[in-house]
Amino acid sequence: MGEPEHIRSTYNDIHNIIRGASDKIASEFKPDMFIAIGGGGFFPARVLRTFLKDSSTKRNIPIQAIGLSLYESLPGTTAEQLGNQVVRTQWLGPDSGKRLLGRRALIVDEVDDSRKTLQYALHELQKDVETELQLLPESERDLQRTKFAVFVVHNKLKPKLGELPPNTPYFVGAEVEDVWLDYPWEAIDIEEHDRRAREDKEKKTDVTVDEHQH
Repeated sequence: MGEPEHIRSTYNDIHNIIRGASDKIASEFKPDMFIAIGGGGFFPARVLRTFLKDSSTKRNIPIQAIGLSLYESLPGTTAEQLGNQVVRTQWLGPDSGKRLLGRRALIVDEVDDSRKTLQYALHELQKDVETELQLLPESERDLQRTKFAVFVVHNKLKPKLGELPPNTPYFVGAEVEDVWLDYPWEAIDIEEHDRRAREDKEKKTDVTVDEHQH
């Protein structure tokens, strides 16, 4: 079995993909909070904040962070859990439900692969909110219920193991086949990473030109 196909994205690629998705997010959801799933969601959330800043108030949208791991080997995790079970490594704190009440929270990650991590994040955040809502008078609960949406830089076109509620707004920067995605923040030698990304693009351009000529 050969090496899986890689798609290498540069920082500029990611920036422009996010920019391309920002108008749709601004018009259809208007988040007032980002929840970045570490570590792949940190950079996209920060870039997205630049494009979604409120032009009238100039206020930045706050970014909160949660840590979830599906493939990373962590202390205490078993071989059975690796790749099968989402492990929580960082959360919003004991009063997370209270901090989320009444917000429009956009969950941000770099890639939707199996969808297990996104399913877990959304389910657990909603659970925190529902716990907090029970402390409010019933007449106030619907007004204070948090609205969640999801943004991923890349969505892999493959069968998913996790599910999102059908009413959850879902935004994607770019759709890709089930390939290996190499992100710039994972590279040790960024110049080499960018060189190979350029090389890949040139090869793809050459193939496209060749196809059109025939």
